[in-house]
Amino acid sequence: MAEKSAEVLISEPDEPAIGGRVGVEPAGTDIERKLAEVLAEVISAERVSTADHFFTDLGANSLVMAQFCARVRKRPELPSVSMKDIYRHPTIQSLAAAVAGTTATATAVDSPAPTQVVPPTRKASARTLDYVLCGTLQLLVFLGYSTVTGLVAARGYEWVADGSGLVGTYLRSVLFGGIGFVVLCSFPIAAKWILIGRWKSREFPVWGLTYVRFWIVKALLHANPMHFFIGNPLYVLYLRALGARIGKGVTILSHSIPVCTDLLTVGAGTVIRKDSFFLCYRAHAGHIQTGRVTLGRDVFIGEKTVLDIDTSMGDGAQLGHSSALYRGQAVPDGERRHGSPAQPTQIDHVRVGPARCGTSRRFRFGLGTLLQLFLLYLPLTVGGVYMLFQAIPALGERADAGRAGLASSDFLIDALLMSSVLFFGFVVVGLVVVCAVPRLLNLFIKPDKVYPLYGFHYAAHRAIAGMTNLKFFTWLFGDSSYIVHYLRGLGYDLSRVEQTGSNFGTEVRHETPYLASVGSGTMVADGLSLLNAEFSSTSFRVSRASIGAHNFLGNNIAYPAGARTGDNCLLATKVMVPLDGELREGVGLLGSPCFEIPRSVERDSRFDHLRGGEELRRSLAAKNRYNARSMVFFLLVRWLHAFVLTALGLASICLYGELGHVVIAGYLALTLAFTALYFTLVERGVAAFRALRPRLCSIYDPYFWWHERLWKVPDEHLDLFNGTPFKNVIWRLLGVRLGSRVFDDGCYMTERTLTAVGDDCTLNIGSKIQCHSQEDGTFKSDRTTLGADCTLGVGTHVHYGVTLGDGVVLAPDSFLMKGEEVPPNAQWGGNPAAEMPVANHAGSTAM
Repeated sequence: MAEKSAEVLISEPDEPAIGGRVGVEPAGTDIERKLAEVLAEVISAERVSTADHFFTDLGANSLVMAQFCARVRKRPELPSVSMKDIYRHPTIQSLAAAVAGTTATATAVDSPAPTQVVPPTRKASARTLDYVLCGTLQLLVFLGYSTVTGLVAARGYEWVADGSGLVGTYLRSVLFGGIGFVVLCSFPIAAKWILIGRWKSREFPVWGLTYVRFWIVKALLHANPMHFFIGNPLYVLYLRALGARIGKGVTILSHSIPVCTDLLTVGAGTVIRKDSFFLCYRAHAGHIQTGRVTLGRDVFIGEKTVLDIDTSMGDGAQLGHSSALYRGQAVPDGERRHGSPAQPTQIDHVRVGPARCGTSRRFRFGLGTLLQLFLLYLPLTVGGVYMLFQAIPALGERADAGRAGLASSDFLIDALLMSSVLFFGFVVVGLVVVCAVPRLLNLFIKPDKVYPLYGFHYAAHRAIAGMTNLKFFTWLFGDSSYIVHYLRGLGYDLSRVEQTGSNFGTEVRHETPYLASVGSGTMVADGLSLLNAEFSSTSFRVSRASIGAHNFLGNNIAYPAGARTGDNCLLATKVMVPLDGELREGVGLLGSPCFEIPRSVERDSRFDHLRGGEELRRSLAAKNRYNARSMVFFLLVRWLHAFVLTALGLASICLYGELGHVVIAGYLALTLAFTALYFTLVERGVAAFRALRPRLCSIYDPYFWWHERLWKVPDEHLDLFNGTPFKNVIWRLLGVRLGSRVFDDGCYMTERTLTAVGDDCTLNIGSKIQCHSQEDGTFKSDRTTLGADCTLGVGTHVHYGVTLGDGVVLAPDSFLMKGEEVPPNAQWGGNPAAEMPVANHAGSTAM
């Protein structure tokens, strides 16, 4: 889903004219004088004082200062200035002193692991031919896989249907389901060893035959049912079968599946929290680069972290949340790091004591999981399909009628009734279940009590987290007043809510909703993850995570229990929330590691009349009515999609007798293509088939409500096309101005028609291009443009109003702030992103 972002500062005027004081003091040094000249030019003033504070005295905001930084970078006689420098040194005097004396050394410290920019060496026509051939092979592989799946499913169903009685059907379901599960899990392992052998550190271009082999293995791993066993000892065994070297007692909670498993080494007792990336590969400048990730014994990896290739951590080392290790970085034994890129810290991120959790306990938990799977879940799934045919006479009649059944007058009625019962039944029953069943399970888990992993309490905790984090309901209720009631129903403590109609976005997650507190007047953008459970290699504990009153939280924030933030704080996008120091109140926090910025500056007063009183009540009521219509509309959109898939399923049943298993393969391919085209048409239809334009308005402006409606268009299917040319086709249909041969391994773009991506760009998994922001009742959107041959690293976040020149490389886990202008062939990284040096890296070896 699309996300709302935090502004680093609140006011964003249409023009960069600033009504601050005009100074009369002469600059004390040549650098001060030249910087003052640039700033005066940016804010349209005759002169500025070198002692004036950029924000409080001159009334500037982050967008204006980003323009200032860009103009300074174009002056070769001046040292480079970043937004981090601006916030830390908010006067010309302090800024000049800082950048003049520390530019060379600071750059080396902030970017310890430069990467190689690989320019394209082949002609565009040859690369286009590779691009087309790669897409063709990927399509053939998908169709072949679907055909084999259809054949196996058809033969298995026929065999189960031949069973006699309930017991016979159950036993055959157990056998077929068990064999099918083992085959599905074993096939990626066999494909990996046959197509690749052992992964080695190397580099190869995308779209070639080597890449096709890489993509096949990656796609099979992502389609693997073992994905559901993450957080279970069985998942560790599976990674070992794929070639990973993993010690005893390792706990992996991240759903980011490592692809080049032979390059992964994890020592005994290590903990890897969820939402962390340790892929052992990355896409860079039109190439796939594979490299080692080596973790010693008793290592701790926090949430929302990125481990680039060729990184390592020694025994007992720790990496905090919202942090990254860049290529070549290594953490020595026993040391702790945090930040992006990582730097030393004294914070201990393992804050829960150990418990008794030996090999026998892990074995029993894994065995119990398998018994439940083979004896309960698989028979219910396999046998349930057979019983469905027996319970619904219309299905059997369709199978017997054959092609003639398609012409029956009851065909659409059957599809209508089945899709309505299944879809709306899920909505109603699902809502009751997620609000009731987890509450019962929560009775067995006490706050702040240490429990061992892989027991009843751990299973109950996982069930609570799974049921209360269903994306469907936050997607349905988010970006409206109704999300508040839903979260309260789950168990959130929201104090006295000051309703704005945009209190929470569509992506709010937690470990447990019963220990989540949000203060009055706080607004939360999308991507919030409340870390109210703590883990060691043997134990876990749930604790309360409390967000203060009158806060604003931007995108992609991991908020831990024990965070040192209080009331009236601005937490900017991708900020690393502090765990030490004094309690921060009345300030803004930016970056990883974070540093203080102004909570606000002189605000744009044009929307003040909408922030209270009768005007707010009237505007909020109108927004609520509009949001309610949007929710009903998209429930109907989802139901219509379910109806068409049901009709296609019934048609497949009618044609099965004549076409056999081929019809199942056709159904899989057709539903995927239909889903992509259907939701593309819905989004373009909502936008009246017109492109968006940059906009500044209140969140109570009807335009914003319409823009929110665009964010509710389902787009989960986009991930199925990652790493293929077909995703580029979908992006273009959605309105993205996309160049040729773009490699997209999992990027997300919120405003498609405001985004432009040049030829041969490389977009990594977890990267995001976001062309809007919303804070304190104000919404703003603007264009973002990437030149040709740009690379966005894993987990990067690019904000609105940004321009990247040709050949720019943005390092993993970076946050490129709004309004930044990056010159061609530059390498930037960090949070917030700043210029980094470019250097060659060691060559690659054969796979």
